[in-house]
Amino acid sequence: MKTNLKKILNARNEFSAAINQICVERDIQPEVVLEGIEEAILAAYKKDYEYDEEADYQVDIVSTTGELRIIKDGKDVTPSGFGRIAAQTAKQVILQKVREAERNIAIDKLLEKTGQIVSGTIFRREGPNLYILVGKVEAFFPKAEQIPSETYEPNQRMRFYVKGEVEDARGSRNVVVSRSDSDFVVQLFFQEVPEMRAGNVEIKSIAREPGHRTKIAVISTRPGIDPVGTCVGQKGVRVQTVINELNGEKIDVIQYSDNIEVFLAAALSPAENLKIKLDEDKKIAYVYGDSDQLALAIGKDGQNVRLASKLVGWQVEVMSEAKDKTAATV
Repeated sequence: MKTNLKKILNARNEFSAAINQICVERDIQPEVVLEGIEEAILAAYKKDYEYDEEADYQVDIVSTTGELRIIKDGKDVTPSGFGRIAAQTAKQVILQKVREAERNIAIDKLLEKTGQIVSGTIFRREGPNLYILVGKVEAFFPKAEQIPSETYEPNQRMRFYVKGEVEDARGSRNVVVSRSDSDFVVQLFFQEVPEMRAGNVEIKSIAREPGHRTKIAVISTRPGIDPVGTCVGQKGVRVQTVINELNGEKIDVIQYSDNIEVFLAAALSPAENLKIKLDEDKKIAYVYGDSDQLALAIGKDGQNVRLASKLVGWQVEVMSEAKDKTAATV
């Protein structure tokens, strides 16, 4: 069952001319359209007429008229009146292929922005998952990429981080967007801090619990630039812009250091005057201090020490100095 595609494409009739024109304008391969037409017309024929599973069926086109015919084992078996069904089916397939091609083009353009931030409108909901209209594309915004503390309403316009492409259960292409990804915060700072775009300030590491708190470690690549002050901005305007975009998520901007003791002490802020002992082999940091400062180091539900541990990449054990017992381990 194989249509003579070359003959159809070269035929001198309105049908062939329309196929070629649409394919050129929409950047669709003619073979894809014609094969889709063949499959759909044979499916329509099989549904309403006697069909021999053992026979070889083809869809042919009359070069002078563009009329579609059913050929069985070399013999024309087109039923009377089937031309109208064939023409309607062909039209539906062409429209479908055009929509698919336009969607793929739009998806490809959006995927060029992978790793960047785009604006979109909340379009529809499927269970816990959402679809965001970004230009002409319905981007996939799954529950796992949402911020738990945020509420999403239809037609709400927000900014999203483009993560990349996935296929759904039906094999359809989808672009995944996120607001919970740590790189979303990185890109928000990149937009707000010109020194980052110039390469003079870099984010060395980031630890985030979406909707609650983020810690970022920054470093200057150029003498004379204060990386923390640069990211915070005058009167905190830069970091506050990022916080506002994240609907109040707390953000700690920390000076990065190659010295783990110095780095961890900064990461455990707002705790102060901490003593840190390192087990280099096991990459465990033992933290000592006054009880009130240890409580700050641990934070509510252990969040502060948890983020600090992730930021520096070491296991952290907060110790009660009086009893030399572990108060918290991350």
